[in-house]
Amino acid sequence: IDATCPLVTKVHVEAVRFAREGYTIFLIGHAGHDEVVGTMGEAPEAMVLVESAEAVDALTVPEDAKVAYLTQTTLSVDEAEEIIGRLRERYPQLVGPPKEDICYATQNRQEAVAKLADEADLVLVIGSQNSSNSRRLRELAESRGVSAYLIDGADELCDAWFQDVERVVITAGASAPESLVMDCVEAIERRYGAEMEEVVVRTESVHFSLPKELRYWDKTPEQADSAQNTGK
Repeated sequence: IDATCPLVTKVHVEAVRFAREGYTIFLIGHAGHDEVVGTMGEAPEAMVLVESAEAVDALTVPEDAKVAYLTQTTLSVDEAEEIIGRLRERYPQLVGPPKEDICYATQNRQEAVAKLADEADLVLVIGSQNSSNSRRLRELAESRGVSAYLIDGADELCDAWFQDVERVVITAGASAPESLVMDCVEAIERRYGAEMEEVVVRTESVHFSLPKELRYWDKTPEQADSAQNTGK
């Protein structure tokens, strides 16, 4: 079963297309990140990794080259825009994908933290320590002058963080399971007598189709019987 995120698959397809059309591709992302490793593997001979705006000045690609850019889907929007802007200054002919590659879930969470952090005493981000978008959420909260911590789950909560704290904002990385978030919410309610308030900053309405191997199991019994009988 291919469980690759469709947004990542989109970047892979774009990489192959740009390479086939003769472009040198600037991949904006972080070295060693699983997604970056995978994308570079789609067109290794055409790909140049760019990790920061400062790195653009050190590029050895000729100024008049046929160039395009792609981005790691979990980058911060601000970070990606800064690097793209610097690339366009040096390579005015730079082209990009028809639609931006930054994951909608990543963008929405960054927007929510930016809006809510100013009203919080503490921000908790549920996610892996090696998750780019989770780390960025913590950094974004800290840039607003708020104490922020990145944790894997409720077992990492520390009593000292909650001293003299009245309002806690809880968010999560794009791939963190909802169950981990709710475990943290319930632990905070139980241990500190907190009351939860759900704040919706942006409603997500994007839905992806299941891999074909799983579609049978997503049907009602009647639909499954019909699909089995018709071979669909």
